[in-house]
Amino acid sequence: MLWAAGVAASPLAQSLRVPLDRAGRVLVKPDLSVPGHPRVFVAGDLAALLQSNGKPVPGVAPAAKQMGKHITRMIRAQLAGIAMQPFRYHDFGNLATIGRRAAIVDLHGLRFSGFPAWAFWLAARIFFLIGFRNRMVVMIDWARSYWSYQRSARIILGRCQD
Repeated sequence: MLWAAGVAASPLAQSLRVPLDRAGRVLVKPDLSVPGHPRVFVAGDLAALLQSNGKPVPGVAPAAKQMGKHITRMIRAQLAGIAMQPFRYHDFGNLATIGRRAAIVDLHGLRFSGFPAWAFWLAARIFFLIGFRNRMVVMIDWARSYWSYQRSARIILGRCQD
């Protein structure tokens, strides 16, 4: 299993020696497998796939999460001898924070901004975190940053263990 994060296609794609689009992403089959390699799947920013409407699947975290779940189902299907199904991206809308107590929300026609959108954004971010402890740590960290006007950073320094 490999995971790469960033805003540009990982150079890993070039090392696969498979067809790439002009942005350097892997041209995947509808089930997210690599052409000619049915047991190799690509997801997230590294996958280039057109939706049924002809638009590319966007390089956003919700799409990558959906792709990961789909690949899990496809691996299980392969092991069970079941036919592969194409990936279908479900766009649930867009949320973005644009400043202190300001955000925008676009949920397919339901659009709002300002403080209510910011509160909605906060709630959504907390909701999609995994585990109670993670939710509590993030809420406490955000509250401390909000009230103190200071940003926190986690920097880990140390020597590599060979």
